[in-house]
Amino acid sequence: MGITGASHGGRDPGTRYHKILEKDLNLELSKVLRDTLLKQGATVHMIREEDEDLSSKWDSGKKRGDLYRRILFIQKVKSDLYLSIHLNWFNNSYHQGAEVLYNPINKKNKILGEKIMESFKKNTYTKRKLITTDLYLYRNTRVPGVLIECGFLSNPNERYLLQTKKYQQKVAEVITDGVIEYINEIKKDTKVP
Repeated sequence: MGITGASHGGRDPGTRYHKILEKDLNLELSKVLRDTLLKQGATVHMIREEDEDLSSKWDSGKKRGDLYRRILFIQKVKSDLYLSIHLNWFNNSYHQGAEVLYNPINKKNKILGEKIMESFKKNTYTKRKLITTDLYLYRNTRVPGVLIECGFLSNPNERYLLQTKKYQQKVAEVITDGVIEYINEIKKDTKVP
């Protein structure tokens, strides 16, 4: 059914706060999300299960090589959707809350993003909104999918919460609920009257 992709990895740590690296928390969150989705009967393909990136030693642009191979992986497993797990950062530590980004290359991206964002708003304190992105991976992937910023590593409270198993489980359940709502919505749209 789907792919959960821990963003960054290997040479690419993502954002950081001292020794707390986004890539590590993304992987932890992705594993909890995988297990939560599996309990709902989903088939889940992990883009990475350890601290690695997907670039090749021959890639001149390591980041682009990693992103390109993520796209190939999504296409290869013929997934119904993908979830790209990230953490946010802003210089002002006041900023907090999860947010979802999508690219309009596929109309289902917005529906998936809306359902996950609604779930975050209903079950967490976020006041953030669904926004569009033109980042390379999302504008070049036709399979429905979104980028999920699970919180701000720059916010002291969220940084603490994102490191706890309890909050990671909550985030996974919120995303899973949004995915289920998305699937139900898509099924309604495809029913023949």
